[in-house]
This record gives sequence, structure tokens and C-alpha cells, in this order.
Amino acid sequence: MIETDRLILRPWREADIGPFHAMGQDAEVMRYLGPPVTEDEARRTYERVSACQAEHGICFWAIERRGDGVFLGFCGLKPGAPVLADPIEIGWRLRREAWGQGYAREAAAASIAWGWANLDVPTITAITVIANTRSWGLMERLGMTRYPDEDFDHPNVPDGNPLKRHILYRIARP
Repeated sequence: MIETDRLILRPWREADIGPFHAMGQDAEVMRYLGPPVTEDEARRTYERVSACQAEHGICFWAIERRGDGVFLGFCGLKPGAPVLADPIEIGWRLRREAWGQGYAREAAAASIAWGWANLDVPTITAITVIANTRSWGLMERLGMTRYPDEDFDHPNVPDGNPLKRHILYRIARP
């Protein structure tokens, strides 16, 4: 568990499935991520992140607001996808009501700091689509650098889909 002034990043609970599913129904939240999340997909995500946490001690942790315990989304670290050269990937997704309040930056900065303190890795990578300016803007505010020569077509996105092409950002251990 990671605590910041306003947030708790923690392993997921079964109670997070409902709010995660609701967040995944928001077209603006999913704009650069794909189609709305079904209830089955929300449950599978819960199972996948829980298994990742159990196996690796890391995952895209649930974000809980300290003041009221509300589920705001997720942020954290996971083993990098095979398409990435880096061993660790950071990612985040927040419900729209939490946007513009600095929660994503607070959670991401805490995740990166936790990674440097607890993982023996030289770099942490993040990916998004070029149109997702909010996400790559946060990557830059976190001190990450874009590596355009490592942009790639995401293997899990169908050909012809505008979300196919991904850009890569990386931060090196200080």
C-alpha cells in the first residue's frame, strides 16, 4: 500500500469491480482506450490485477481517496508487456470526476518513487496513443521522455483502428 497526502494506492478489492465497471462505461474515460468495459471484462480485470499483485507484488493498484474512501481509478506498476523492452510499465486510469485535480500526477509520482525504492530496474515505461494529450502530458510532467523511434502498433488493437499506434515514454532511475 502506498499513501500520499490525498490518496491510498492499494491492491484491488472485489468491491472495486462495480465502480471500475461504471468508470469503464464513460465514453470520455474510454476515448483513447477502446470500447466500454463490460461487467465480465471488469471482473476479469480485477482477477488479472489481483493475480499480478500476488505473483509480482505490483499491479495497477486501486486508487482510493483518503478523505472518503471513494474508488477513483487505478495507477501503478506492472511487468512490461512483451512488446516493450523495459521490465516495468506504469499506467493509470481515473474516473472523469477525478480529472483535473492532480490525482493522476500524485498517484503516478508515488508509484514511480515506490518503484525506485523497491524494484531493481533501470527504467520505467509508459505508453499511450498520440491523441491522448492528457496522458502524455502527464508523462512529461513526471520527467518522462518520449522515444519516437520506439513507437509501435499495439498487438491487441485491430488493424485499421485509430488506437493501434502507440507512443512510448520512459524515465530512467535517478
